[in-house]
Amino acid sequence: MSILKKLLTYLVLPLIIIGLAYLVVESVTAPMKFSKAQSAREAVGIQRLKDIRDLQVAFKSEYGHFSPTIDSLKMFYNTGKIKVVMQIGSKDDSLAVANTNALKKRNPRIKPEEMLALYNQGQKLVFQIENDIAVKDTLFSSRRDFNIDSLAFIPFSGDSIIMQSTIRKVSGVQVPLFEACMPYRSLLKGLDNQLRINLDADMRDRGRYEGLQVGSISAPNNNAGNWE
Repeated sequence: MSILKKLLTYLVLPLIIIGLAYLVVESVTAPMKFSKAQSAREAVGIQRLKDIRDLQVAFKSEYGHFSPTIDSLKMFYNTGKIKVVMQIGSKDDSLAVANTNALKKRNPRIKPEEMLALYNQGQKLVFQIENDIAVKDTLFSSRRDFNIDSLAFIPFSGDSIIMQSTIRKVSGVQVPLFEACMPYRSLLKGLDNQLRINLDADMRDRGRYEGLQVGSISAPNNNAGNWE
């Protein structure tokens, strides 16, 4: 056997076989790895979009419309206040209910603050009172992982979240709307690009947004996320 044939038999052919085996294994495992990484990244992205939705809902409750920018949402979180309704007393307490009805009959214009003063003096009453509470002391106050400075960015890429708000007439009524989006090209940046392109194509074929989205300014959906 010539030296060339020996090289082909004992060195080159085994390397080719190993290379082909690697390509076969990689072709099977690559989509699985991509899908696992996609799910992990989507979980982080979904939480951030939920946080934006919670802030937007609180913002709208105060101003009657959704915020057009994430910067104004951040300012609202850092400096804004929201009204929180507190229940004082129990509606299951028949004596408190009777006392409250009698009090309101005697003084129909009595204010919640006045009722609170009477309650603090020991009178059994049941009523509601509104307090202005700092946004940061209510929303996400128990979340150690919440970081307002990260709110504007798509995880794993640093690209900016795409957000819009508007007011549209829906069934004859002016309705505030917003949407916030994370395209897969940003959320899945660094993963297998061909598999990401295939995923985008699949989403387009199904008439769905190519990424994560909460809310919609074109098709009102009660601020739902496209993962729900």
